[in-house]
Amino acid sequence: MQIIESILTKNPCYKTGRKITVKGLMLHSVGCAQPSAQVFIRLWNSPTFNNACVHGFIDGNTGIVYQTLPWNHRGWHAGGGANNTHIGVEMCEPACIKYTGGATFTCSDLPTARMVAAKTYESAVELFAFLCKEYGLDPLADGVIISHAEGYKRGLASNHGDPEHLWKQLGMGYTMEGFRKAVQAALAGGGVVAVPNPENATTGAGGAKNGPYLVRVTVNDLFIRSGPGTDTQTRGFIKPGVYTIVEESTGKGATLWGKLKSGAGWISLDYAKRV
Repeated sequence: MQIIESILTKNPCYKTGRKITVKGLMLHSVGCAQPSAQVFIRLWNSPTFNNACVHGFIDGNTGIVYQTLPWNHRGWHAGGGANNTHIGVEMCEPACIKYTGGATFTCSDLPTARMVAAKTYESAVELFAFLCKEYGLDPLADGVIISHAEGYKRGLASNHGDPEHLWKQLGMGYTMEGFRKAVQAALAGGGVVAVPNPENATTGAGGAKNGPYLVRVTVNDLFIRSGPGTDTQTRGFIKPGVYTIVEESTGKGATLWGKLKSGAGWISLDYAKRV
């Protein structure tokens, strides 16, 4: 999972500066045929966009999480009391669906639509596990992780059917009960919980230590290498954000390197901090 900060500093919600004590997380989907998070960020980051503001968008093409409010900032996402207690995150939706009325849509390319929905679901699981760890939340406790639709049934949100309407009509087999269990599994060690001490990590072949865990990169344009060392090929750069490390290895000069979950390559952990 990758988290990129794209705070909506021009949105009136951000400018109010109100904070919350985070007691839960609410999962949304955007309700229109748009997989690109950047489209929403450009539209919502405006002083005239005063009807909504969420904490993050999950891009349907890449699975990247764009954080659009500080996590403890009061958002305008639920249309009800959950704004005072819950972080709200929107999953982007496939371009190949067409809404015909309310929450009903047709789909012109089911395999592609399912791939987009699966990508956002998987990123949402990792993100919610990260946030549960960050705020000491139990993902299986009543009311901690809810959808917008569940929030409405509890009297905490406006009358929406997301994201269950998307999963059901695409035949994904996803449910909020299953989502909460997946978050719990991830939190317990399925890909997002940090290894508390490198000495406790599992040692793999060649002395490499395995994750997975999250790190925050704060420097600009950090090199990605094909292997754990500056003597290996450069594959590009990464921007500041949160990334998943799946393996560690010591390169030349005793520098610790981490392998990115995305498969892009290795980064020097001298420029990253565990979260």
